[in-house]
Amino acid sequence: MSSINQSRRRLFSRKKAQAIHLPWVDPNIEFTDLCTRCNKCIETCETQILIKGDGGFPEVDFSIDECTFCQKCIQVCAEPLFDLSTLQAWKAKAKILDTCMAHQGIWCQSCKDACDSRAISFSLAIGQAPLPNIDIEACTGCGACVSPCPSNAIRIQETESTS
Repeated sequence: MSSINQSRRRLFSRKKAQAIHLPWVDPNIEFTDLCTRCNKCIETCETQILIKGDGGFPEVDFSIDECTFCQKCIQVCAEPLFDLSTLQAWKAKAKILDTCMAHQGIWCQSCKDACDSRAISFSLAIGQAPLPNIDIEACTGCGACVSPCPSNAIRIQETESTS
């Protein structure tokens, strides 16, 4: 029989869809198949945002700090995991959730202040707090906006390919 329900089968998959592993991981490989979980990348990360995630695989935790794209994690890795031919480190971008304080009428622009690439702007409106907008093209996915957010309303997540 070839009637396997793929959606149910994915329940047992070890791949964590929400996990962001390391920058410049080759999109043509399965990270968890080649990563040996040696922890060298975790130990060398200059902002200490790499943590042991599911199965002991390194994951980025933007609630700690931002990624500076220093490539130290790549330099210490002996595995063929990376593709440095792309300009973009990953397809992860910032997303502002409805729990943002601006949506409750509270004036807050901590994410904008932390964004070096100036990807976050605010739209002014009469009688209400300015609302955040993200320029997806300008967003590097560095996560600098995540930890300063007092309402934990920003996520860095993989985006769909636009090409």
